[in-house]
Amino acid sequence: MDNIPIVDAHHHLWDLENEKTKYSWLMVSEGEAFFGDYGAIRKSYLLDDYLNDAKNQNLIKSVHVQAEHDDDSPVNETQWLQKLADNHNAKLPNAIVAFADFSKSNVADILDRHQEFNNTRGIRQILSFNSDEPKYSHAPEDYMKNTKWLENFKNMKNRNLSFDIQVYPHQMDDSFNLAKNNADILFILNHTGEPCYQSEEYIQHWEVNMKKIANCENMVAKISGLGMFNPNWTIDSTKIFVEKTIEIFGIERCMFASNFPVDKIFNTFDNYWNSFKTITKDYSNIRLTGHDFLSIGTGDFTTSKDASCFSPKYIKYTSLR
Repeated sequence: MDNIPIVDAHHHLWDLENEKTKYSWLMVSEGEAFFGDYGAIRKSYLLDDYLNDAKNQNLIKSVHVQAEHDDDSPVNETQWLQKLADNHNAKLPNAIVAFADFSKSNVADILDRHQEFNNTRGIRQILSFNSDEPKYSHAPEDYMKNTKWLENFKNMKNRNLSFDIQVYPHQMDDSFNLAKNNADILFILNHTGEPCYQSEEYIQHWEVNMKKIANCENMVAKISGLGMFNPNWTIDSTKIFVEKTIEIFGIERCMFASNFPVDKIFNTFDNYWNSFKTITKDYSNIRLTGHDFLSIGTGDFTTSKDASCFSPKYIKYTSLR
């Protein structure tokens, strides 16, 4: 179990010394921060840094998810990541989930440009919006209620790209409708559905909405980001979200991820992955390709543009004995 192969389904890299890549969100003060103190991660986090954090785990592949690069030039991030993957001995990241802003009229062109790079597999635009607590809003408005945004989202069709959807539980009705109306697109629910409070009442609210969104067959779940919403987390406090997500979506529609270096603010890479192993240690093994994997992916998503790392054919969660 300790040496089980891991595909990290969600991590970030950034180079703050590179004039072509910009991450202004990292520069906000602690009082303005969405969570925690960004000071601990307000420095370049390069591939070697990530590999050093992961050195005690059997990391075999990784998926880089857009790191909120300034949206005036999001293709610069994809270009930089592709160059890393092509030139680093580790050949990581194997897959890139890039950024596109569907509120803008040039989104089709941005999608075209992202797809010029071999490792592009999906798109994310964070949709998390909370009118009651603006500090916790990533998006400037609730985009899924914006007719222009919904119309522009149609540019995702026929591209063989997945969409990472990051929303709060109260937005899951609209998320369900978005996924249902785009049944040919695979949606990946980010960060365990963002359970941002720990009260029993809120957990019930989260669970009810997770069950709603799981009714979409083209929706899968990424178990990650739990440190952001529970800085003092323990295995016991995290277990309910891990187990309920697997119960609701089923093992073949779940994946694990580190969300590093963001979640590095709260704990180590080893502690996250070892916690996932501990929580799932009593699950039965499901053998899909002759290997046992924690997280996703035994498909060859590193070389084929037709083999999306997130397509249902390749999503494989194997629990641990």
